[in-house]
Amino acid sequence: MFFDVLKKKLNAKDEILSGLTVALALIPEAIAFSFVAGVSPLVGLYAAFIMGLITAVFGGRPGMISGATGSMAVVFVALVSTYGTQYLFATVILVGIIQILIGVFKLGKFARIIPHPVMLGFVNGLAIVIFRAQLGQFKVDVNGKSMWMTGSTLYIMLGLVILTMLIIYFLPKLTKAVPSSLAAIITVTLISLWLSKSGFNIPNVKDFAKGGISGAFPQFSLPKVPFNLKTLEIIFPFALTAALVGLIESLLTLTLIDELTDTRGRSNKECIGQGAGNMLCGVFGGMGGCAMIGQSIINVTSGGRKRLSGIVAAISLLLFVMFGSSLIEIIPLAALVGVMFMVVIGTFEWESLKLGNKIPLKDVIVIIIVMIITVVHDLALAVIVGVILSALIFAWEKGKQISATIFMRDDGIKVYRLDGPLFFASATCFKNIFDIKNDPKEIMIDFKNSHIMDHSAIEAINSITKKYKENNKKLHLKHLSPDCLQLLNNAEEIIDVNILEDPKYYIADDTLA
Repeated sequence: MFFDVLKKKLNAKDEILSGLTVALALIPEAIAFSFVAGVSPLVGLYAAFIMGLITAVFGGRPGMISGATGSMAVVFVALVSTYGTQYLFATVILVGIIQILIGVFKLGKFARIIPHPVMLGFVNGLAIVIFRAQLGQFKVDVNGKSMWMTGSTLYIMLGLVILTMLIIYFLPKLTKAVPSSLAAIITVTLISLWLSKSGFNIPNVKDFAKGGISGAFPQFSLPKVPFNLKTLEIIFPFALTAALVGLIESLLTLTLIDELTDTRGRSNKECIGQGAGNMLCGVFGGMGGCAMIGQSIINVTSGGRKRLSGIVAAISLLLFVMFGSSLIEIIPLAALVGVMFMVVIGTFEWESLKLGNKIPLKDVIVIIIVMIITVVHDLALAVIVGVILSALIFAWEKGKQISATIFMRDDGIKVYRLDGPLFFASATCFKNIFDIKNDPKEIMIDFKNSHIMDHSAIEAINSITKKYKENNKKLHLKHLSPDCLQLLNNAEEIIDVNILEDPKYYIADDTLA
């Protein structure tokens, strides 16, 4: 597959330079998320290499970058603190198995039904989370306590961050021969080295990693845990949560990159790629991970659109760890913070701030709720709540749309011609349409312009037929499908149906299975 990539028409220079830029941006993130999970920095760096390489080669979205992520690290905190790193590796293997099964059974396609307001809330919330994560770089260790920077250290840090952002913003307007993020990192690193020689304290990657990032090639090793039901009982809840969190973030990132590149990724293939990457993380000492929206945006905006950029990023990261750690450790944190601040600016949907008067209030509420939950809790819960809330709002709106045209026929039959879908949300409105006590002896309900959606609709029809029966009145039901008739309790006694005109749709109801 690697050679197939090389045969395709792509700008190899842009792909390679973009991959190098992403590799540099992956390092502080991987280290930071390792600390969040309570494991060694190398565990996060190995995860970034393995996830990045496997998903770049076998994933369903060329150009998307995967690695160790904060959303999954948060899930593992309690597991690592209670049971240790070996249980983490066993959990990550199970995460991979679950994700592969989701891909094999083609469940990844359901990410496509996530409403746009949920997407907006997700990216806005994630931008805030990324921004908040960078604020920790403005702290220094003073006598064992973490304190905010002050004085010249703070001013130099802010100056280098702003310089990084300015280079990233203005360089593409002059030339696109070199990715602006890479140029900014190199420039600011050279300036920081000069400032360090002048006696200024410039925090760098080595200070952040507390001991450096030098390491060897990851070694194969099965997790040292008992292989029994007790272990499964411990790790399964963590594995299921992490698998869902990882896939939700990955598939939402896939959708976002689809929009940025006007292409379409393959969600089920991405599930399998993510699962394979996590399984390998578990046996090669990685903490697992998923797609990274920030690094994916850096890659795409730097010119990385194919699989080559992701492969280069992963391999470069490992080479940095094995042979070039001394060079990476001198990169100032300010340069990497500046890169991530530009990611925040590019990630946040600023147009959503102007949508207040242009979209329905319910969509604005969904955006805000999803954004808040993403920031204060986690992505998975935010998306689940957003989808459920959107579905309930949709059901409520559709439920109010059912109505009826009422008229008397020449033969004395009163006709209720329904308009709108009949389902659980509209069942109450449906029942309120009828004037059972004052209706004549014969009534017709015409469903030609309506549609019976679920069992709640059937029960609503049963309720109406029962009430007409109790009042000794004859009811004619027209344009019902055969499965509707099968579920009507009083069909044989009071209902007259014109079979020739009946539609051929089916109801979502388990009793027909």
